Amino acid sequence: MERIKIVLKSGKEQSVRRFHPWIFSGAIKKIYGNPEEGDFVYVYDNKDTFLATGHYAPSSIAVRILSFEEVTPDLSFFREKIKRAIAYRKSINIMDNPLVNVFRLVHGEGDGLPGLIIDYYNGVAVIQMHSVGFYRIRKEITSILVELMNEQIVAVYDKSEGTIPHMSETTVTNEFLYRTSAPVIVTENGYKFKIEWITGQKTGFFIDQRDNRKLLGNYTSGKSVLNMFGYTGAFS
Repeated sequence: MERIKIVLKSGKEQSVRRFHPWIFSGAIKKIYGNPEEGDFVYVYDNKDTFLATGHYAPSSIAVRILSFEEVTPDLSFFREKIKRAIAYRKSINIMDNPLVNVFRLVHGEGDGLPGLIIDYYNGVAVIQMHSVGFYRIRKEITSILVELMNEQIVAVYDKSEGTIPHMSETTVTNEFLYRTSAPVIVTENGYKFKIEWITGQKTGFFIDQRDNRKLLGNYTSGKSVLNMFGYTGAFS
């Protein structure tokens, strides 16, 4: 396989040295090779010093950085990163918590996997990919999830149709990648919500509002509150 080298303009390496996970197209001086969308590329500064390895896209975000080391990302590379993401959720008491079974399992850049989102809904993993590089290996990512989480995964649904860049030539279809499941009831801070990931917004629920919902509950304790047009009924 052709090794694609990308050289940045002078000074544009500074954000990469500060570990910013994106490289914008305007920062690129020259591309050696002919990368296709989703290919691995190796990034260098203007003095030919190695900077990062990432996924390429012919868009404003030209490179999503997977590692600041010179590596060849294979399935074991992605498996290890997902394994670390799972271990971290366990360490902060998000996983295996009787009061919470809805959370973001893989948070893209935050877990060193820019372009990959995995949300967990009481046994159902909903994946959204924002890069073709991850979409190419969606089935392999699914297999890794099932292996690492075992009986905690009952189904995996890919909802990337609206998140792969619109100019991409890749045909994307929302579909189950592992078994199937009807909408589920999840628990958040002890409260129950029905999740419709197929027809709902994003992956089905605004998980990032968990603490705000808890705070609002404290403010409204003992009060009568009308929650109109609240989507899942959780927050508006």
